[in-house]
Amino acid sequence: QVQLVESGGGSVQSGGSLKLSCAASGFIDSTYGMGWFRQAPGKEREGVAAIDPDGATNYTDSVKGRFTISRDNAKNTLYLQMNSLKHEDTAMYYCAAYVGYLRFGVLDPENYDYNYWGQGTQVTVSS
Repeated sequence: QVQLVESGGGSVQSGGSLKLSCAASGFIDSTYGMGWFRQAPGKEREGVAAIDPDGATNYTDSVKGRFTISRDNAKNTLYLQMNSLKHEDTAMYYCAAYVGYLRFGVLDPENYDYNYWGQGTQVTVSS
């Protein structure tokens, strides 16, 4: 059984940085693709960044140039480096995993190929 555990969230002032981690355990390895999603109060969950088994990345427009997704396959850990944080980045951040490759919807939280989800870590950015 796959388990994903996020960490690294917290409170930071606008312009600051945070690095989120997602530790994966169970039947998961480098053949899985992974993504970061977020959900702010009163808003729908949205895709933030994704990385496929080969390391190819995708980002939603609002975080391009500020966030970087990466993975350490030896540690089965996914990361999200977040710089130049804005108040609108405030949300619960979740990591998720899928098997193999996705042709479409790598940033779609409704994509049922994302089989595994973590419990989330809160990021709060004060303006």
